Amino acid sequence: MIVRRETPDEARAIGQFVTTAFLTARHADGNEAAIVARLRAEGGLLLSLVAEGAKGLIGHVAASPVTIGGAGGWGCIAPLAVCEAARRQGIGAALMRAALARLEAAGAGGVVVLGDPAYYGRFGLIADPARFAPGLPPEYLLGRSFRDPPPAGEVRFHPAFGV
Repeated sequence: MIVRRETPDEARAIGQFVTTAFLTARHADGNEAAIVARLRAEGGLLLSLVAEGAKGLIGHVAASPVTIGGAGGWGCIAPLAVCEAARRQGIGAALMRAALARLEAAGAGGVVVLGDPAYYGRFGLIADPARFAPGLPPEYLLGRSFRDPPPAGEVRFHPAFGV
């Protein structure tokens, strides 16, 4: 398996892949592929990585800008998708590690995700009461700072998320 940047001609395949991958996900609302498409169309992708196996696409992760307390420079990693047949094989972890490393290398101050603390905690993401997003459960709004001190305040996602 290799993790690499998406290529321009893969947008449609990534959309189909993300839709299919989220059909069996525990926490999905069916608009994940539309979010990626809107981020791409609006220039809101900080990164879009794919995991490619011997038979093609097996994973995808995207990141977009967020502001925290009005301050920019942080990214939101979402969505993260792995095809059902390749789950529990480290594909999602490889995509997360690659996204974290690339965002940090690009100078991001840190990242946030909305997700399971048990899963994302292994990547150093934690809930912090200093960061919040109205209407979202605070225990699932996780972050990791690449530099100290981390910003505090309301997390505002790219408009593509509709939050």
